[in-house]
Amino acid sequence: MKDRKKRGVSSSWGVFFFWCAVLLFFFAAFNSSALRFLFGVAENHHYATAKFMFQLEKDYDYPINGSMLLFGIVRMQSKNHLLKFLYMLFFGFGAEGFHPRMITKRNIPAMEAISAESSGTLAISIRETVIFPDQALVFLKYPPSAALFTKDDINCIYLLPNSSRPQLELSPSSVDYDYGNHQIVRCPLQPRGLILSLAVKHNGNLTPGPMYRWDSLAYEAMIDRDNSTIVFVKGLNLRSARVADSSRFKCLYGWDLTKPKFVLSADAISVAQEIVRCRTPLSILNRLQRFTSSFNDSIKVSVRVIGRRTLNSIARVKRQYGSEQLAREKQHEFDDDIEGVVESLVDASYKVTRHVWPWIKTQEAGFAHCALRAQDSCEWVGFIDVDEFFHLPSGLSLKDVVANASRPSEVAELRVPCHSFGPSGLKKVPMKGVMAGYTCRLAAPERHKSIVKPEALDTSLINVVHHFHLKSGFRHINMNRSKLVINHYKYQVWEVFKEKFYRRVATYVSDWQQERNVGSKDRAPGLGTKAIEPLDWSMRFCEVKDTGLRDRILKTFTDPKTSLLPWEVHQPDERSNIY
Repeated sequence: MKDRKKRGVSSSWGVFFFWCAVLLFFFAAFNSSALRFLFGVAENHHYATAKFMFQLEKDYDYPINGSMLLFGIVRMQSKNHLLKFLYMLFFGFGAEGFHPRMITKRNIPAMEAISAESSGTLAISIRETVIFPDQALVFLKYPPSAALFTKDDINCIYLLPNSSRPQLELSPSSVDYDYGNHQIVRCPLQPRGLILSLAVKHNGNLTPGPMYRWDSLAYEAMIDRDNSTIVFVKGLNLRSARVADSSRFKCLYGWDLTKPKFVLSADAISVAQEIVRCRTPLSILNRLQRFTSSFNDSIKVSVRVIGRRTLNSIARVKRQYGSEQLAREKQHEFDDDIEGVVESLVDASYKVTRHVWPWIKTQEAGFAHCALRAQDSCEWVGFIDVDEFFHLPSGLSLKDVVANASRPSEVAELRVPCHSFGPSGLKKVPMKGVMAGYTCRLAAPERHKSIVKPEALDTSLINVVHHFHLKSGFRHINMNRSKLVINHYKYQVWEVFKEKFYRRVATYVSDWQQERNVGSKDRAPGLGTKAIEPLDWSMRFCEVKDTGLRDRILKTFTDPKTSLLPWEVHQPDERSNIY
């Protein structure tokens, strides 16, 4: 009898392990999109949510250690169709509570793979590539422990379809680091008919990722403080400073936006210029709180124009970014040493952070993105260019000037006039820098720049020529030039100024080489569309001698021992005459 029982038990275990093997085989061939659906992201009015795995967390009120292998069948009713999904998931349990983990297997690429000698390099992959009119951005995805590439580590390679042999190999234009374990490699535009990828020196080629054209793309997204989703897009072709009919637009969420069955949709709240704001589905918000950033990084969001099309997307749903990237950034040396400069300022107790914005012709979207990111850390945000500097003739600090000007609580934008400086008789870049070097300007101010309260910005986030639309109940004031003014070193020596012909950053401003809007205030008078230096360039735009900011800079920052400014390189034989 005992032997029979033993045989029965052994037989039962044998059957059990047999079916385990069958299920393992089935799991290996299981459709990845369906598996993702089971993980609880795909839900809409056609499909119920697969909440079984999340319910376990509520059911267990005590910690469970070890691993548990769960088998089951999820049955969901979609109209008249009964959907049956067989799933097998490994869930890891620990003292912290229940945390599901999905085990996946990567396909072996058809191209030559990275050498297995470096496991860190092996895990680095091309997430996607964005094709600009004159260059390409390659986004690399890193495991947290991997070392970042420098320009010396990689080359841009150009391949024929279905080939691993490069037809052309070039050095990248630049390499930068983005948030979320991503690195951005800027490559020359590939010749027609070739596919762009990257070669890691001494380690082989990376497999090319999906490629997207820049003229029709959802490229960034973030969750605002009110839990709405803000999507930054190219290709809607909406008019500047106008609010569009939001009922014509929807946001789409999912791992694979090409499979409608597994995509969530949400109504748009506001649409203007290149920014779409939507109501974020509750399941997406729950997922952002429940899972790690690396898991949520795979959830894309795009915009659909009803009756027309859905834009391609590389935009991932994420909360406003923290500072988790700072430790990684310090490991990498950038081409222009911008990180070294930022780090030196931080070491000197200045509160400075750097955020990458690699997108061309997106000034308005970039301003909105910056204001949103600043909400939790800044009461006021100023939008000024790298060739612009605040001058405070009254001698008060900027903080005091802003506080005095904004005493009425409804004031939410300070519009600061700009003085445009010319070459000031110089033909070479002034060694003491622009503030001390250029001292002659136009008499009348040109335009203005804004300092705004980010919490007071209109829901649409519309901004035009450096000022924002504000919420109802808020207003702007124009600053008095005797209190605060911006010195705009707009017309510098020709070797610097000519770079403005390459591309203008604003979305709705034509590039200077184009024959459109030739009379725009954005352009330099009398130059036309060709970067040809006028004979009298060094003496142009000089109507008023203005040394106010120069005098303050020299008094405040000059080293009494060396007579040098902190940023000055001592090259006496090449110094320009500064008057």
